[in-house]
Amino acid sequence: MTQPDDSLERDARARGYLRIAGVDEVGRGPLAGPVTAAAVVLNPDDIPEGLNDSKKLTAPRRAALEEALSARAQVSVAHATVAEIDEINILRASHLAMERAVAALDPAPDYLLIDGNLIPRGLTIPAEAVVKGDGRSVSIAAASIMAKMCRDRIMVDLAQQHPGYGWETNAGYPSPAHKQALRNLGVTPHHRRSFKPVHNILYQE
Repeated sequence: MTQPDDSLERDARARGYLRIAGVDEVGRGPLAGPVTAAAVVLNPDDIPEGLNDSKKLTAPRRAALEEALSARAQVSVAHATVAEIDEINILRASHLAMERAVAALDPAPDYLLIDGNLIPRGLTIPAEAVVKGDGRSVSIAAASIMAKMCRDRIMVDLAQQHPGYGWETNAGYPSPAHKQALRNLGVTPHHRRSFKPVHNILYQE
């Protein structure tokens, strides 16, 4: 299994950039909850071992890396709300969350490595889109971990307010149990009404 490395970061530094942020989001697929993005500037001389796409890491490993990153890197996490997702669509909302995460970094980065194939249009900092970036760049992998840890905690909190949907384990993704709970229990204020399974339940005959 290939691990992400810092070659993209080194390339950017070779071109004169000093503060390179990896940017990633989680939560585009779920039926409920916000979409969450993180921006992370690693210290090139102190990169935590074992950074990888958050989906490829065990929960204890993610938690240990979150702690290491909080101590040794510059981290910013931001969200776009369910209302924003329904209003502007999930892609724009995920880009909005990314823009907010980047804007909150202080001092500001001078170069961005963005997971995916599109650069959010609200960004004014030089950036490159990196397809499957969380498996290629240590900075994007770090952002994927920080975004996932934060969003999972939000969904655990929401699960306590709205039990029965299994958000503490499915994080709002459309698992069979979550879809069944939607049919049985109905739609909460945290469900994305623009998403087909939710819309269908709201507007069924």
